[in-house]
Amino acid sequence: MSTTAGPALVDAVAADVDRLCTAEPDVRQDLPDSVHKMRVATRRLRSVLKSYRRVLRRKPVGEITDELRWLAGLLGVARDAEVRAERFAALLGDTGVPFDEQTVPLGEKSAPRKDFGQRLVDEERRFYAAAHRAAVDAFDSRRYRSLVKRLHRLIADPPLRASHADEPAQPVFTGVLRHDFRELRRLVRTEAGLSGEERVERLHDIRKAAKRLRYSAEAATEVLGKPADELGRKAKRLQGVLGDHRDAVEALETLRTHASEAGESGYQRLCDAEEAAAAKALEEYPDAIEFLREQPLG
Repeated sequence: MSTTAGPALVDAVAADVDRLCTAEPDVRQDLPDSVHKMRVATRRLRSVLKSYRRVLRRKPVGEITDELRWLAGLLGVARDAEVRAERFAALLGDTGVPFDEQTVPLGEKSAPRKDFGQRLVDEERRFYAAAHRAAVDAFDSRRYRSLVKRLHRLIADPPLRASHADEPAQPVFTGVLRHDFRELRRLVRTEAGLSGEERVERLHDIRKAAKRLRYSAEAATEVLGKPADELGRKAKRLQGVLGDHRDAVEALETLRTHASEAGESGYQRLCDAEEAAAAKALEEYPDAIEFLREQPLG
């Protein structure tokens, strides 16, 4: 383990770069969960670079994080469609909304028409397929190849700020975690008085802040040991609770965009199920934020 902040951070970043690059072949083959893994690796790397930005020079790292945002966006379009397709397919089974086809007039003949729920699943799967193709095409682009080269250069010749990189790793990493912890706690405190759409968006911000704390804590585990590991696990739980809530909210929004073509049997029962899923996720929220009452890392 490196004892100064710069080399310790490079070690953590190198693991994230490896996760991103090794995920690419799996995405090309469209293996199960591959898009999700590469998207997480991309977001995780960008988040760590942001949290530990004091250790690195601003300009080269800023250029890399901009490109990571672009890559995460491409993967995100595919992943979001994949999640919606899986959710709707599961909900159709849970709610008992039928998949059977109905016969409707088509000129002088008749043709089968799928139930609203099944058509919705099929549409999301088509959306995923198109977004997946776009991501794979991007892997062959000059822009992506340039990003990969920059990431490898980041490890081989890191743009460290000597003023912070040469400091002992433990206080530097502790300071980063405490900063991310305080930011998360601030957002949680401001959420209490909100309601409606404003609260939904604040919960989304809290989820992102919890994710940032999780990643910065996981990057610090080799330096800080068990306290960082425990903090990361608690942040991950909060991220998961609010991630479930956000998935339900976004699925509900998708359903509402299809309201004009939705039949009562399919549309309303799916909406009810998503509203129940969002409410269930928030039942766990008070317990998930309990750790914010404590002082992090002693």
